[in-house]
Amino acid sequence: MHLTAVLERAARIAADKPALISDDHEITFGQLLDRSKRAAAVFIDAGVRPGDRVAVMAFNTPGFVVAAFGAWFAGATLVPVNHKFAAPEVEYTIGHSRASLGVVDGTLVSTTLGTGIAWLTTDSTAAGFGDFDALVAAATAVSGPVDEDVDTPAQILYTSGTTSSPKGCVHTHRGLSTVAPLIATTLGFTPDERFLLAMPIWHAAPLNDWLLTMISLTATTVLMREYDPAAFLPTVERHRITAFFGSPIAYLLPVQLADAGRLDLAEYNLSSVRAWLYGGASLGEHTARRLIEAYRSDRFFQVYGMSETGPVGTALYPHEQTTKAGSIGRGGMYGVDLRVVDAGGVDQAAGGTGEIWLRADSRMVGYLDNPEATAAAFAGPWFRTGDVARIDDDGYLYIVDRLKDVIIVGGENVHSQEVEEVLRGHPRVADVAVIGRPHQEWGETVVAACVSTDGVDVTVDEVRDFLADRLARYKIPREVVMVDALPRNPSGKIVKHVLRDRVTV
Repeated sequence: MHLTAVLERAARIAADKPALISDDHEITFGQLLDRSKRAAAVFIDAGVRPGDRVAVMAFNTPGFVVAAFGAWFAGATLVPVNHKFAAPEVEYTIGHSRASLGVVDGTLVSTTLGTGIAWLTTDSTAAGFGDFDALVAAATAVSGPVDEDVDTPAQILYTSGTTSSPKGCVHTHRGLSTVAPLIATTLGFTPDERFLLAMPIWHAAPLNDWLLTMISLTATTVLMREYDPAAFLPTVERHRITAFFGSPIAYLLPVQLADAGRLDLAEYNLSSVRAWLYGGASLGEHTARRLIEAYRSDRFFQVYGMSETGPVGTALYPHEQTTKAGSIGRGGMYGVDLRVVDAGGVDQAAGGTGEIWLRADSRMVGYLDNPEATAAAFAGPWFRTGDVARIDDDGYLYIVDRLKDVIIVGGENVHSQEVEEVLRGHPRVADVAVIGRPHQEWGETVVAACVSTDGVDVTVDEVRDFLADRLARYKIPREVVMVDALPRNPSGKIVKHVLRDRVTV
């Protein structure tokens, strides 16, 4: 189904139902459809033609949603842009995607000045820029038929770039329209949902898994302009939220505020929430139990997926959160097939370790203008995720590393995430990432980049003593580098190639 048809269907079924709530202001499905068609007229008047690309860089505001559907009604491709990017990163994304027009939050215009294209502002105005919201309000909605070729590109979604420069994943309308049925079936979503969208809307999961799924279901999305740990739980209570997705840190920050005496979790009525969803990293058993207690709920789900697959992948259900803590689930979610394959292409069973391969109708058609990377990413219909997982005796998968992050010490493979997970148990280690440094004799040596809890350096002797009876000797870091903070992408994942550049030169 074409994504414009998804919205038209929703407006036909539930025209007067709130589609979006932002700052307590409601926008119904009928109003969202009307504004999206007006936005299409604005884009067409600005010279956008079918096949062109429209960039949108905004916070979680109605303007982003209106611009996205406006682009699709104009026959254009949406290019979501990370609002946290610095100017050179914005310029790279616009240049690589060849976007011809942009919509930007008025507070972010300074990062767009070197892109060479025109930008319209949303949510606030800026001198010298057209006002997208005002233009939409004054426009006449397009009325002609939309070319509903479902195999045309709908999005160019840039990867998080944890191991290299971001690549543009090209997703079609056909592929993205299959995400909602898979997500709704896996998680039991209904039209009664009130989903809190607080993670960045331009990111794969918030945009495709949550926003588009809620619109497909005629459910309501509550937009939180930007995640704020102090405002998070009051928002859940006030809007009677039924589902929320965040990285683990989004759940832990309110708990840390409570520990510091700055927040009382017990004050908030969170009983409306049926699904506390998380992704980007797994939870250890201790953390899982801590969150279950803090949020007074056992309705936690982990979801795992890739920008390249929609994102869809696997799920770990509430009854598995503590018994299978750290796992991403057992096999693919509904509509997703999964294999774990070793370097020789042999499928692995219980006890084995290999790369996760996924196939689903929601997968991208390829990386923009990068046939070599596209060819390397696929084995027939299977997408090679680059994530290395081990399979336990019950068939549950545990991510142990990225293929590119495996450290080879004297011919032995060291999975960095295994070392990191153990090191996080050190009382003076607040955060840690493990990488390899080239070594003339051993090939590589293990280096731990640590953030301390007390501002005092953690020594290599402390680390080695702590790990001595917990890990094999070849896995134990021989160097410790202290950092103020680890580089992370908006998903909360550590950007190891950036860290490697910083500490291994």
